[in-house]
Amino acid sequence: MSAEDLERYETEIELQLYQEYRAVLPMFRYVVETERRFYLANDVKMEAKGEGSRTFFEIELGDAWVWDMYRPARFVSSVRVVTFKDVNVEELPEKEL
Repeated sequence: MSAEDLERYETEIELQLYQEYRAVLPMFRYVVETERRFYLANDVKMEAKGEGSRTFFEIELGDAWVWDMYRPARFVSSVRVVTFKDVNVEELPEKEL
């Protein structure tokens, strides 16, 4: 496999992932971004904790979808993330009926 073939494959996988994201987005209430991952979730609990002089965040997500092109199963029932980096949690607008 050449470098060009690998690049084409990764581009196709990213496009499929983006299309899946657009399809599942209406199913979720929150968007959560960490330094390593991007999640969609219906339940988010975040707690800031201290360890010495450092602060870290513990995030628990329920009913989630993970943006990861190398992960075969992106839907997960629960996720626990611990990070010393920034976390962004955004509530999506309610869907109109």
